[in-house]
Amino acid sequence: MKRLILLVGLAGMAAAHVRAQYDAAFGNYWALQSFYNPASSGIDGMLDVQGAYSMQLTGFENAPATMYAGVDLPLFFLSPKHGAGVGFLNDNIGLFTHQKFYLQYAFHQKLWGGRLSGGLRVGFLSESFDGSKLDVETSGDPAFPTSEASGSAFDLDAGIRYTHKRWYAGFSAMHCTAPTVMLGEAKANELSISPVFYLTGGYNIKLKNPLYIIYTSAMLRSDMQAWRGDMTARVAYHGSKHQLYGGVGYSPTNSVSLLVGGDFHGVSLGYSYEMYTSAIGALSGTHELTIGYQVDLNLFKKGKNKHKSVRIL
Repeated sequence: MKRLILLVGLAGMAAAHVRAQYDAAFGNYWALQSFYNPASSGIDGMLDVQGAYSMQLTGFENAPATMYAGVDLPLFFLSPKHGAGVGFLNDNIGLFTHQKFYLQYAFHQKLWGGRLSGGLRVGFLSESFDGSKLDVETSGDPAFPTSEASGSAFDLDAGIRYTHKRWYAGFSAMHCTAPTVMLGEAKANELSISPVFYLTGGYNIKLKNPLYIIYTSAMLRSDMQAWRGDMTARVAYHGSKHQLYGGVGYSPTNSVSLLVGGDFHGVSLGYSYEMYTSAIGALSGTHELTIGYQVDLNLFKKGKNKHKSVRIL
């Protein structure tokens, strides 16, 4: 049986150069923690709405474009220990379209002055390949569909996380069942997805001026064949009515990123530009936008929410 994964080289050679694993690599990973680790669902004790859009390899034909939207919240009607979330991802790369819809649950338990969390996610994967746009010299080969071929599969993710006052650390695994998606009505092609592992962490550095905080974060991801690391540092200003931040990110052997954003009337906006350090060049980088909104849903407590998130929104 021939595998459509071989067609990635025809559909988007440039995209394969910078994407070592199956999952999308958001530069603002620190703002999308519940996407990378289901244990983060409801971690802030608030309704958390997140969205991101990434336009990668600017200037290349059939360049990747990724859209993500997710919501997570604590289940106060049960207990603040419980969190849940839902999300959707649409990822276009060349002639491939990858979509994922998921539901997730997390349990939080106080431990050693912080909170230990565990999460589980069940998802539905949908894959499609537009063979009508494929131009190959060899015709009649069943490995090269001439029309749109699609398929779906069940997916499973899991993660753990420990959150303290000024730092956090987590580990998660996506595609634990190593799903295989059969494409086309004849099921003559298949796409095999390997598990991907994520190690994340962050630390908040307080300065002498209480209005400024340095937020540091890091992520290491691998499918045991290739890996990618990201390190980010952001200086944030916390005013009485708004918050602003600026920072830099670095991915060894991949890229350097610039980040700006802030929180305006409860709505967080962020922008980053990723410049590749390879032969692709700095001008054909990745533009990424993030948007978020948080609101306290705890109707059973009096006074203001005193919880402080390890994330800057």
